[in-house]
Amino acid sequence: MTAADVTWSAYDAVLFDLDGVVTPTAEVHMRAWASMFTAYLADRSERTGESYPPYTEQDYFDFVDGKPRYDGVRSFLASRSITLPEGSPDDPPAAETVCGLGNRKNDAFNQVLTADGVVPYPGSVALIEQLHAAGTPMAVVSSSRNAPQVLEAAGLSDHFAFVMHGGLASELGLPGKPAPDTFSYAARRLGADDARAVVLEDATSGVAAGRAGSFGLVIGVDRGAGEEALRAAGADVVVQDLAELTTSTTEGPQ
Repeated sequence: MTAADVTWSAYDAVLFDLDGVVTPTAEVHMRAWASMFTAYLADRSERTGESYPPYTEQDYFDFVDGKPRYDGVRSFLASRSITLPEGSPDDPPAAETVCGLGNRKNDAFNQVLTADGVVPYPGSVALIEQLHAAGTPMAVVSSSRNAPQVLEAAGLSDHFAFVMHGGLASELGLPGKPAPDTFSYAARRLGADDARAVVLEDATSGVAAGRAGSFGLVIGVDRGAGEEALRAAGADVVVQDLAELTTSTTEGPQ
């Protein structure tokens, strides 16, 4: 299946991941994770005398991308055979706990967002505006607790009827991606069944969530994960940019 085969009128709702799909904040997240983990591994090596393989960009895609923040910390540490106490979401960034490291990364992300702002991908804006004009209900489903602030900074808050972010998922007790629960919850909030909803994701964990939830259509956006990996995770269609989808039918739901 290709982008040209997508008929938007066949679906009742469209569910967008945020980072890497709507906004290039994935790049900010990547830099923040790299900065935090590189410094942490160096500090731990100095203190313990153990050596660890350095953090790489591939580690981001393999262990962090698309997951809730603390899950990403836990997953990467496990890849280096490091086990830390879980801690609490209230832990200070200096704490050597899973939550402390997650909060340390979040501080770095917010510093960049405040200083530089965020400009959404033009192709994504074009698709969002066409679907919005057609009356298609849309939601953002992001593992990031910062999703509402990022949407506001991008000037797109008014286009989405619902935002599922990491903080809300935690409050509701919903497991994060690759579980489909956050997408399913958002679809219901828009009045749609999974089978009548579209998922757009750039992370293999998010694509896997869409496939696990039996959504009507799962679109992978290749911002670095690779088409083969996205299709292997369950994407029906893979595009480089959402502008490729704006030539498809953009009528409202029937």
